[in-house]
Amino acid sequence: MNSMAVPFETLLQQSFLLPSFRLGQKEIITAILAKKDVLAVLPTGGGKSLCYQYPAVYTQQLVVVISPLIALMKDQVMNLQRQGIAAGCLYSGQSDDEKRAIFAEIGKGGSYLLYLSPERVQKEGFQKWIQNRAIALFAVDEAHCVSQWGHDFREEYSQLSILKKLRPDVPILALTASATPTVLTDVAKNLGLVTPEKHVHGFYRPNLYYQVEQCGDEDAKSLMLSQAIRQTPQGRVIVYCGTRRVTEELSGYLSQHFDRVGFYHAGLSTEERTATQEAYAKSELRILVATNAFGMGIDQPDVRLVVHFQMPANIDSLYQEMGRAGRDGKESTCLMLYAKKDKGLQSYFIDNSEAPKAIKNARWKNLDALVNYSEGGECRHAEILTYYKDAQRIDTCGHCDSCSPKSERRIQKPAKPVVVKVAKTKTRKSGAADVDLNQVQEMRFENLRRWRKQKAQELDVPAFVVFSDQTLKQLAIKNPQSMDELENIYGIGESKLEKFGWDLLAELSD
Repeated sequence: MNSMAVPFETLLQQSFLLPSFRLGQKEIITAILAKKDVLAVLPTGGGKSLCYQYPAVYTQQLVVVISPLIALMKDQVMNLQRQGIAAGCLYSGQSDDEKRAIFAEIGKGGSYLLYLSPERVQKEGFQKWIQNRAIALFAVDEAHCVSQWGHDFREEYSQLSILKKLRPDVPILALTASATPTVLTDVAKNLGLVTPEKHVHGFYRPNLYYQVEQCGDEDAKSLMLSQAIRQTPQGRVIVYCGTRRVTEELSGYLSQHFDRVGFYHAGLSTEERTATQEAYAKSELRILVATNAFGMGIDQPDVRLVVHFQMPANIDSLYQEMGRAGRDGKESTCLMLYAKKDKGLQSYFIDNSEAPKAIKNARWKNLDALVNYSEGGECRHAEILTYYKDAQRIDTCGHCDSCSPKSERRIQKPAKPVVVKVAKTKTRKSGAADVDLNQVQEMRFENLRRWRKQKAQELDVPAFVVFSDQTLKQLAIKNPQSMDELENIYGIGESKLEKFGWDLLAELSD
């Protein structure tokens, strides 16, 4: 069968048993077939793999896929072979006979998907081999790993620019589940892409309810987490923590109240991690408490609840981890339990990092953005779409704690009263999280929110990038009338003072 003579949708149905393309897939594939380099951002569950699998079948040529996880490569190869599509992967631990069998099959010509690690691309023998092959595409999966501005930079990914140098005639598809415009620009530069087309689709997940709950301390978080699990009796649960110690302690706490609880972090042996992952996949465990080591390649369709017990490092990490909920399209909840001191943990990680100053500065900026998102009051789905510059934009979603605070899907605060001790602070910039505003202050606050929304639309950025609700509340309460007074407000640093200072004074004088 000549694949190129078959209509796009027909080939999709015949070879992949899929009724239609998902949002963005056809545009990405069309650009690849036109020999263009492509940057594509499709969230977890958005159908990234089809974007490089389809061109192999359509062109009846070899497609080389760079992937960081052996387990994920094996899984995709097994699924493709089950569908009658030729595929294989090269990884350490294989016998020479297994590798020879793969190269022999590729030598026959026709469609083939070859998966390998970024390290293998650096091998001299492989580089010579790819120079004399008919190759339809190089696909770089998890492409945010290429960028030092990304949330998961990997040294071995930074050397993949060799692909374009060796084969400038072969298009490159750089794929990731989450990347900001800054990261995408860096990915394109580091891979040597030539005027790449950018496709950002699918960040809107209408089946997910987003909620951020401010908690005074760890006890309040634990009670809220227990309530969330009780409100989610069906399906699986993932609870993300910032450290291994908290992961194990929280798992122990939950085990006293719920069945089938386990934990996962990078400090476990390979055998322990594999056993835990398999137990979770088989539903022998229902609740998994984990660090961010549990992530890439996880594809359980019925995760009904994802809780961030501690704030992650940035919005990319938050979004990617929330994206593991509701992969089957059914209603699921994503809850972040936010306490002021969570920023301290992430600050400690940044301070103790050996990254260059520019990278550290970017991480501080990303952390501040996540704090502002947590303290924000606009539609959470709309803010995410704007943050990633998704092709789709909305004003309100109707299924987040900002748009629908009385929703049945919202995790309710537990009935048991929680006594929160708030330490007095000596810093001059206080967040004053839950201060009641009087009538005049409330009017001032709403006026500032309107200004923030207009400014965010004008700059095409999320409202939380301008200011958080906490900052606007402080402005409403203190009503500063000079640049010096503005400088003392929580959340207003030197750059924001320069960017928005005079605008704020004009709004406040009104």
